[in-house]
Amino acid sequence: MTKAPCAPHPMPADPEVLAYISRTNAFYPADAYTFSAEENRAWYNRYAAEMRGPMPANLTATDFSIEALGPQRPIPARRYRHAQQSHSGTVLLYLHGGGFLLGGLESHADACSGLCAATGIDVLAIAYRLAPEHQHPAQLDDVQAAFAHLHAQGLRVIVGGDSAGGNLAAALCLRQRAQDGAMPAGQLLIYPGLGGDTSRGSYVSNAYAPMLTTAESAMYFGLRTGGMDRDSTLDPELMPLMAGDFLGLPPAFVVTADIDPLRDDGRIYVERLQGDGVTARYRNEAELVHGYLRARHMSRRAAASFTAIGEALVQLADGRLAAG
Repeated sequence: MTKAPCAPHPMPADPEVLAYISRTNAFYPADAYTFSAEENRAWYNRYAAEMRGPMPANLTATDFSIEALGPQRPIPARRYRHAQQSHSGTVLLYLHGGGFLLGGLESHADACSGLCAATGIDVLAIAYRLAPEHQHPAQLDDVQAAFAHLHAQGLRVIVGGDSAGGNLAAALCLRQRAQDGAMPAGQLLIYPGLGGDTSRGSYVSNAYAPMLTTAESAMYFGLRTGGMDRDSTLDPELMPLMAGDFLGLPPAFVVTADIDPLRDDGRIYVERLQGDGVTARYRNEAELVHGYLRARHMSRRAAASFTAIGEALVQLADGRLAAG
């Protein structure tokens, strides 16, 4: 969802990134935030389709449903598999971004197929229930059901996602720990929103950044929680940085965009993980903005970051991710 006119904001100097921002904004009216969820979803899906690259060769994508209980519901899922599969028995459970309001199997097909093609690792994407029709914890409940489905098959599961999906991936690890459940083998978080302090750091310096503002981040939180104020909850399943500690969580690779209000969430999460003895590595992308995965077909910076994400996924699958 694009932004209403706002105060001057930081902008990258890279012409390829600027072209990506301009192309993105062309898909939305300036006041898109005033329109309905259905209209914004239609714009977002059309935008995602237009920005998608061709399906990589030697890949198959199979759609099915995961039958979940409490309440009984089907969770749409899609499994990507490479003909030269590597790391048999390991799968990336990929959780899409979109502020918990937008997205599904089609919106992030490009990222999922790209990661599968680059690594040979199976990728399972799900279309978790969206806000505001479904409030927290519906999204995390669907993620946990998908994880349980994969774990029951004896698979080694790395959990990952971008933006809202990164939030859900981190929250799943905390929930599994709290419930003494099976733990993912690793975390792959891409510009995640983790509930950091909005009164300081990148939430202030990048408050009016292109692609995502601090105010938009708060709006998405409110849609997910029925209007709850961020300062009124300490729930780590909503805001993983609110966890009292991070002992025993899986190794993590976290990448952020420098021109993004969520930037410091990723950095602080890695610092907290490392402080509690968890192997974690952090990478911040200069000149890039929130949502840059879609820019990888037109930005060399975004393409290089996507390559690094794929390399980190392989390292998580091999159990050899190094801290940093």
